[in-house]
Amino acid sequence: MCGENSSSLSPGYFILNGVPGLEAAHPWIALPFCLLYVIAVLGNCGLIYLIGHEEALHRPMYYFLALLSFTDVTLCTTTVPNMLCIFWFNLKEIDFNACLAQMFFVHMLTGMESGVLMLMALDRYVAICYPLRYATILTNPVIAKAGLATFLRGVLLILPFALLTKRLPYCRGNFIPHTYCDHMSVAKVSCGNFKVNAIYGLLAALLIGGFDMFCITVSYTMILRAVVSLSSADARQKAFGTCTSHICAIVITYVPALFTIFTHRFGGQNIPHHVHILIANLYLMLPPTLNPIVYGVKTKQIREGVIKLFFKEKDVLVMK
Repeated sequence: MCGENSSSLSPGYFILNGVPGLEAAHPWIALPFCLLYVIAVLGNCGLIYLIGHEEALHRPMYYFLALLSFTDVTLCTTTVPNMLCIFWFNLKEIDFNACLAQMFFVHMLTGMESGVLMLMALDRYVAICYPLRYATILTNPVIAKAGLATFLRGVLLILPFALLTKRLPYCRGNFIPHTYCDHMSVAKVSCGNFKVNAIYGLLAALLIGGFDMFCITVSYTMILRAVVSLSSADARQKAFGTCTSHICAIVITYVPALFTIFTHRFGGQNIPHHVHILIANLYLMLPPTLNPIVYGVKTKQIREGVIKLFFKEKDVLVMK
């Protein structure tokens, strides 16, 4: 069904069908996603608050972590509330322009998350390979410029997604078999030629994800060489310890992404469509949910900050 503007063949709205084939289980599927979302919001907002109020955490590594937390909580907020409305209240309609906006923010924030992980890898490289120059290299202006560059890169490379999708004619219907407006899911609803969308989507993935993974790999290769060359076993253990939480965050982010990409490209005929949709949703939900837990457990300074903040608030309540 097309929208009112038949001359431009643009639908007035889309229908997000949720998880195809599992419509009867939608209310139950929503429960774990709702729980993951609550954990993600509380965990990431708690990290941002802790880093902002604890002077011991006013360091480049934690500034980048705060930026990652902000990106994560914004990313899951662009999709999960709408997803829960679909699952629980059967509110499946989304305005055409709102769909394009959601698509832009999902892909832009995903690219920004990848960029922040790359910046955090570079931060660990400087900290371990050039410890005496760390404070002079990663100054606050440098950190601010790096964060702004990551944001602008995402905006400039993802904005064409919305523009290319908006130009397509939609005359075959407005039903999207997904829980949110993904770039190619929307493009495939079109009755026009979306080959340009597919090619540009792969190009953007290479320019963002491919470049970031290359930088992360090079950074940790150099870190590994520097750590292995240390004579003290305690120094090697300490150096590896500072990277453990970040490596976990990288694995949590990139493994689901690579699995999604490879199953779409090489295993699409063997894996049911609803599995693709569930994996795509977990890809957006797992990093925001697990990153605060990983950093809270693996990073000593954050654990100490949480304990200090907790007892400080407790003492204030007792005094009142």
